[in-house]
Amino acid sequence: MAGLATAFGSGAMTNTIGELEDAKMLFVIGSNTTENHPVIGYRVKMAVKKGAKLIVADPRYIELCDYANIFLQLKPGSNIALLNAMAHVIIKEGLEDKEFINSRTEGFKELKEAVEKYTPEYASKITGLPAEDIVRAARIYGEADAASILYTMGVTQHTTGTKNVMAIANLALLTGNMGKSGAGVNPLRGQNNVQGACDMGALPNVFTGYQRVADDEVRCKFAAAWGTELSAKPGLTVTEMFSGAENKDIRAMYVMGENPFISDPDTAHVAHCMNALDFLVVQDLFMTETAKFADVVLPAVSFAEKEGTFVNTERRIQKVNQALSPRGEARPDWKIIQGIAQKAGFDWNYTCAEDIFQEIVSLTPSYAGVSYDRLGKTGIHWPCPTEIHPGTPVLHMGKFTRGLGRFTAVEHADPAEMPDEEYPFMLTTGRILYHYHTGTMTRRSRGLSEIHKEELMELNPADAAALGLKECDLVNVISRRGSVKTKLKVTNRVPEGVVFMTFHFAETAVNLLTNSQVCPTAKIPELKVCAVRLEKA
Repeated sequence: MAGLATAFGSGAMTNTIGELEDAKMLFVIGSNTTENHPVIGYRVKMAVKKGAKLIVADPRYIELCDYANIFLQLKPGSNIALLNAMAHVIIKEGLEDKEFINSRTEGFKELKEAVEKYTPEYASKITGLPAEDIVRAARIYGEADAASILYTMGVTQHTTGTKNVMAIANLALLTGNMGKSGAGVNPLRGQNNVQGACDMGALPNVFTGYQRVADDEVRCKFAAAWGTELSAKPGLTVTEMFSGAENKDIRAMYVMGENPFISDPDTAHVAHCMNALDFLVVQDLFMTETAKFADVVLPAVSFAEKEGTFVNTERRIQKVNQALSPRGEARPDWKIIQGIAQKAGFDWNYTCAEDIFQEIVSLTPSYAGVSYDRLGKTGIHWPCPTEIHPGTPVLHMGKFTRGLGRFTAVEHADPAEMPDEEYPFMLTTGRILYHYHTGTMTRRSRGLSEIHKEELMELNPADAAALGLKECDLVNVISRRGSVKTKLKVTNRVPEGVVFMTFHFAETAVNLLTNSQVCPTAKIPELKVCAVRLEKA
């Protein structure tokens, strides 16, 4: 991953969504694509209908498994063992792209040594997968002319999340599946315009376009443009902010379009931290569960009531045009922020969203060639460094940003919390098709709520029988951090020893249970694995 920092550090797809439909091979890991990204899931299904091979790796049986050549139902938190074992088989069977490795990468020797012990048999003990299935998957991926890897939070929301992504990058480099159409490493963003938010510096260590705050030249450029001094010290991540609130290092917080009381792990601790703040501001469309903690709530507008740009998961910068007039006192985000800045004594006088976009372009090399006029109806993929540049649908063609792509040897490590006698089940979380994130919008839709109105925790039939439980029973799900009550859905979609819940329903706030331990590099919490026990309610 270090060798591909520009792309993977920002979580952007290296290739395009459109290419997926014509792909020859797709490897989907940690992504319930048809439910979380339905449009992309449709393209994956179309690719299979056109003859593409498909591997799905997930702890839970998902719709794409019906289309897959092989389904790898691995234990939650065992991604690295699987990926390293696939690399092991590819190297042992001579399926690696030797020319690509020699001319475009470094660190292959270290990777080869690291994966030597990850035989399919060794990985089988960690992942729970049959060794022969690991071999089959490695051959399918390794023999493909061009293979695309798709992943989401089933890969990243672990204490080993960064290393999981590195192991994926290793596979792509090993087989030469970078810098060409139909290939690549393609993380699918979790929410609308997350890519755009990150591009705009909504991360603690960078300005726009991933320009580091610690870089003196970059910082001086922004300081000159904004007429103020800027700190070289990176800020805090979300998890660090809440810890800071608890110990009074942070006294006030401004939350925009986020509902951390429902979405963040260890909800009771989040509530404690928000209550410890001297002042909390929430800017949102609705009175969310988080907004109820706020001293001030600022009414924002929806996408249809404002103009500007969004950037989607494939790095496509797209123009958004206002279709409706704002209701009541609601305002576009930029107007709210500018109003606060002016009250604080700053001379901010943007007249429209395009003024702000022009400033972004002037300070961001990867956006330098973009304008509202050029975006048109279809948008442009960044990087687009000049006004005559066509944009970059496929990253890393011919050369990586750092020169050579770097292999990074990584080792499997168990999740921070494993099942034991007291908490014998492994809880993993995710989404369903009918609701989105914390349900702030979708649960206000009568039709969607009629289709799926409450949490239904998934439990394997063998586990249900052993506990004397049946369909629709109420159960208490208990972890070391809290307890929630939920109805039961008995299903073979989850294996024995694993239970699945969503985080859409505030009444069954699953993140009361989840673990706030984080990946030490990315600081992303381990939302995908924690230990629980079940008791009939």
